[in-house]
Amino acid sequence: MPETNYDQEMAFFVDMQRCIGCGACEMACAECETNGQESMIHVNYVDRKKSPQTTVQVCMHCEDPTCANVCPADAIHQDEFGVVHSANSSRCIGCSNCVLACPFGVPKKMEEAELMMKCNMCYDRTSAGKKPMCATVCPSQALFFGTREEIERMRPDSEPVNSFLFGQQEVNTKVNIMMPKGTHQLIIP
Repeated sequence: MPETNYDQEMAFFVDMQRCIGCGACEMACAECETNGQESMIHVNYVDRKKSPQTTVQVCMHCEDPTCANVCPADAIHQDEFGVVHSANSSRCIGCSNCVLACPFGVPKKMEEAELMMKCNMCYDRTSAGKKPMCATVCPSQALFFGTREEIERMRPDSEPVNSFLFGQQEVNTKVNIMMPKGTHQLIIP
């Protein structure tokens, strides 16, 4: 394996309340050559009829990735840094098990390619010591790539959370969601 400069002190933080729906992250992601000019990050409206509030959807890079666990072709892998990569095109059979199994609804099957694709945290950049494209262009810093100490200084009233409870299933992730101070787990009934 080639030598990388992946800094394990750096982490990805998402602050949903700061997303302004500009789409800069989607455009920057689509410029990446490693994902075929398709955006692997998605900006969605929370409830478009009632509010202009948007939210951003990125791969959470689960510690125990369900998408990889349900793949019958062993096409999805997690590297030693905890990054869960898009399906290996030579192995993916296009079954969509990963799409259906992800508790965050992140993987997308690219129908024309019969292949699952998702955010790989700009591995070509982060492994070279650079920030993911989306985090470099986000004008509101809803997406931030840096150290835990940096985000705690920037957002003293917020807490980075990477533990989610889906019913009885606990999912821990590499990506953190910013929540009100004192929150340690996000419970999704």
